[in-house]
Amino acid sequence: MNRRIVFLLCLAWAIALFACSADDDSASDSGQADDDDDSDDELDDDAVDDDGDDDGDDDALPPECYEPGGDEPTSRNLTPMFSSDYYAQQSSLYFDTLDSGADPLAVPEYSVLVARWEWPPWLKLTGLGKTGMIWIDRILRLYPTSIPERDCRGFDEQPFGRCHVVFYYNDGEPCPIYEEFTFNDLGEITFIEAWSDLPEFFPTPDFGDVWAQGPDVRRLSTAVPGLGKPDGLIDLDGDCMRQVAGENEDVADFLDHAADPLVSWIMDYLAWGRDSFSVGCGWTRQCHE
Repeated sequence: MNRRIVFLLCLAWAIALFACSADDDSASDSGQADDDDDSDDELDDDAVDDDGDDDGDDDALPPECYEPGGDEPTSRNLTPMFSSDYYAQQSSLYFDTLDSGADPLAVPEYSVLVARWEWPPWLKLTGLGKTGMIWIDRILRLYPTSIPERDCRGFDEQPFGRCHVVFYYNDGEPCPIYEEFTFNDLGEITFIEAWSDLPEFFPTPDFGDVWAQGPDVRRLSTAVPGLGKPDGLIDLDGDCMRQVAGENEDVADFLDHAADPLVSWIMDYLAWGRDSFSVGCGWTRQCHE
């Protein structure tokens, strides 16, 4: 099984490298338009009041770039714009893209720069860009996979979508997964984050915190700057991303992988990923009831 999956993933990444360039161009065009608008806003903000008064507070420090009010806020800056059912349905629809028996054209609302991060023992960055993500998952569907067990729910704070699911591969063995989905104000998925649904790999040491709502959760989505903008478009080359990467090792790891996804994936696989399925699926374990 592992050899076939590795071949399919390598093939998918090779296709995605070409597909992602179109996504990057689209995002760059959108970013340029935003920059033009911002320049007008800055001119208005800097203009002197007609009465000559200075209404600014010289003692107030500007927010950090990743904070609310900053240029690249994190996802916690956003509040739900859609119903909980919408976020749950879109999250569940994502698994149709990986289920061999589902509609092959079924795709959730992806942002143009959607990213997927799968924590070890999985291989971290496994999708970047809408077009690349779609093609990667279509190729993976060639390996018989079903995901009949799904519990997806919507939440009032990011990540707005969260799911406990069980994958069944060709050999019939179950693989429990916990997955989270970050959305922008347009209802598009901007970030996907996955863990094995097992105590030793769960995002919090409190395995009883089924939906990862406690204080000790380690997730990447709420640390990546830019996901908290209305469009949720991140800037991998931006000053804020580099600043946060210098302070947060998980963001730095994400940025390193995003610089060359295919090479990073292959290196991770050769280093420690060969037993990902046997370890990450915990073949003899059971997922949450």
